[in-house]
Amino acid sequence: MSGLQTIHDVPVLMCAHEGELIGCERDALDLIGDAGYQGARWVVVPAGRFDEAFFRLSTRVAGDIIQKFVQYGLGLVVLGDISRHTEASSALRDFVRECDRGRQTWFLRDVEELRERLK
Repeated sequence: MSGLQTIHDVPVLMCAHEGELIGCERDALDLIGDAGYQGARWVVVPAGRFDEAFFRLSTRVAGDIIQKFVQYGLGLVVLGDISRHTEASSALRDFVRECDRGRQTWFLRDVEELRERLK
């Protein structure tokens, strides 16, 4: 189920597990528009909603999508287990580590981890 939630006074748009795959900038803009309309500061997307190309850095899909979130001043959380992708790619593993150090894009295992980060 998707919808706006407030976690530690932060409005967060939680996307449903089911739904269209997110695989390009246009898909990101749809999410950003929805988040903006609802007043969210963060958008949480289950990892399974991303097209496989998102997890292959050579495709530039992840960079393009993340850049759109940066441009619109929204945080993006990729929620769930992506270990099969990070085990297959040291570049992705490094990318995830760098993102998780910042305040813009996080790759988190579960909502509890999100709650901790938003404290």
